[in-house]
Amino acid sequence: MAITGAHVARAPRIRLGMVGGGRDAFIGAVHRIAARLDDQYELVAGCFSSNAEKSMASGADLGVDPKRTYADFSEMAAREARRKDGIEAVAIVTPNHMHAPVALQFLKRGIHVICDKPLTATLPEAKKLAKAAEASGVVFALTHNYTGYPMIRQAAAMVKAGELGDIRLVQVEYAQDWLAEPIEQTGQKQADWRTDPARSGAGGATGDIGTHAFNLAGFVTGLEVETLAADLQSFVPGRRVDDNGHILMRYKGGARGMLWCSQVATGLENNLRLRVYGTKSSIEWSQEDPNYLWVGPLGQPRYRLTRGGASTGAEAGRLTRIPPGHPEGYLEGFANIYAEAARAILARRDGTALDAAVTFPGLKEGVAGVAFVDACVRSSGRNGAWVSLNV
Repeated sequence: MAITGAHVARAPRIRLGMVGGGRDAFIGAVHRIAARLDDQYELVAGCFSSNAEKSMASGADLGVDPKRTYADFSEMAAREARRKDGIEAVAIVTPNHMHAPVALQFLKRGIHVICDKPLTATLPEAKKLAKAAEASGVVFALTHNYTGYPMIRQAAAMVKAGELGDIRLVQVEYAQDWLAEPIEQTGQKQADWRTDPARSGAGGATGDIGTHAFNLAGFVTGLEVETLAADLQSFVPGRRVDDNGHILMRYKGGARGMLWCSQVATGLENNLRLRVYGTKSSIEWSQEDPNYLWVGPLGQPRYRLTRGGASTGAEAGRLTRIPPGHPEGYLEGFANIYAEAARAILARRDGTALDAAVTFPGLKEGVAGVAFVDACVRSSGRNGAWVSLNV
């Protein structure tokens, strides 16, 4: 099979800014690597911290001009919008509660946005932000990065083509153990804000990783959750947000689903796993072994498809960089979201039609993800009652 690669045709690099992601920030570095991997972006400005000294030091680490390193994101948006060589897009890699206020400053100046998930900390914020983004007409990408894996694209294509038949069951889980102890009480930065409802939003594990599982299931199956019933727990004493959740889901059309998200599942690292069962066949994929997709036709032996190998289609091939047998993983999947967003931004820049194959999560998926967390919290607060998603 010929490898088509994920590269976009050569054009002047997209001038990128970043809000958040300074020294000691995990996800900011991931975004920068993802943006560089296909050489479509150049980081030229940033407000890497609300602390001026830390923002300047982080900018220096990254080789950003001190004159374009800011301690206030509103000042950054205003000044960059006035420059002829100002940023074309901004990556938002702050804690959840800052996504909306930061994005709004750049949207009103016509600057494209690439935002870490979830879209916002609350559902009213998500709906307000979606309206503002739609009115601005900019490209808005949400980095649900697991949808960038080639074999997830393969799985979605198989479902869409009817190879699984009618979908009956969806099983998805995302389980970790890094919050099995109260490390937020030791000052661990990532744990500190993720367990603070003022910064994370009402959902803990549901917002942090449950949204990934929810988004992945929807992306592959194309199904929309109609109602859900959630049982959320805070197993670690004193923790103010959930660290484990079991959610039953009823999809429009009659399919049923189960979602488990946990950050106290001892012995597990990043166990994101999806299984979909139809009337004709099933598929199974694991994020920790992402180059393979298992297929189970009814009445026949299960078989394995490999990334870049025989029988994988164009949807997987266009996001495959290297031949089969050479592992691709988290960073490449993340980079595929940036590459897809770059295609959309460059099409806007050039006034050309966007290839219909280009796909990345955006506002619709973002609002749905926040509505999922909102519904989980409401349901669990009502002793697991079935509730609708207020999308």
